[in-house]
Amino acid sequence: MTRPPDPSSVGPADGDALGPELFTDGAAPLCYQAVGDPADPTILLLGGVASSMDWWPADLCAALAAGGRRVVRYDHRDTGRSATCPPGAPDYTSRDLTEDALRVLDDLGVVRAHLVGLSAGAAMVQELALEHPDRVASATLMSTTRAFAGPDDAALAPSAPELAGLWDGPSPDPGDTDALIDAVVADDRALTGRGDFDESRTRAVATRAVARSIDATAGTNHFAAEPGAPFEGTLADLTVPTLVVHGSEDPLFPGHGAALAAGIPGARLLVLDGVGHQVAPPSSWDVLLPALLEQTTEDTSR
Repeated sequence: MTRPPDPSSVGPADGDALGPELFTDGAAPLCYQAVGDPADPTILLLGGVASSMDWWPADLCAALAAGGRRVVRYDHRDTGRSATCPPGAPDYTSRDLTEDALRVLDDLGVVRAHLVGLSAGAAMVQELALEHPDRVASATLMSTTRAFAGPDDAALAPSAPELAGLWDGPSPDPGDTDALIDAVVADDRALTGRGDFDESRTRAVATRAVARSIDATAGTNHFAAEPGAPFEGTLADLTVPTLVVHGSEDPLFPGHGAALAAGIPGARLLVLDGVGHQVAPPSSWDVLLPALLEQTTEDTSR
């Protein structure tokens, strides 16, 4: 067990404070960290597309662990120190990326966990809640949109025009560390929109993420992967307790949180004022942390 560090002593990029990096067994090993008492409710954090676990800031993880939670974060394939393919040649499907979360839980011997996803990670949480509700104690969906579209669903607002072409063009040279970091910071700034953007905080996390990566450009494989077998269902089929967290200034999915919460039976909506498409900044934690702790009270140790 890695005991929770004092959150006040942990910075956003202080990943070492969360304990050793562990790896799942078998093919395509996944790198993860777990902090907190295994007897406490387990929270599994699922990051966005092409994001390593570093983008779940260490100080946020420490704050959740200090609240009596076992917090687990992991590198998706092709990010961080998890199994990495050459750019442009993923050997997995999008379904594999989603179901990797269950492999992390299996490696820990956890049958059920509270899943917290951000952006594409929250779409994965929706898919897991649909097909594996026995493994999902609760779902928290942050900065995301509907993973399933029903025939009667209303149209959703388009992304802000300023984001047009954001991911067009080639990745920086994998050997140019400064360019890689600058590109990530620029993307995060654009996605934050009119929200609370802290460049020094973002740059610290980006620097660690690039340094830890086997190939910092391989995350583009997430866009190239074949979808795999589809997840069949609608939002109305989701039965796990669900919290939707959405920033009032999200330029990628403007207003989508309300539509998402309305489509899931019993879902609650928490709108974070002044937050864009981003991991919620510390300025919002006085609202976010109590909501996450309330959402994740169910015992997952049995």
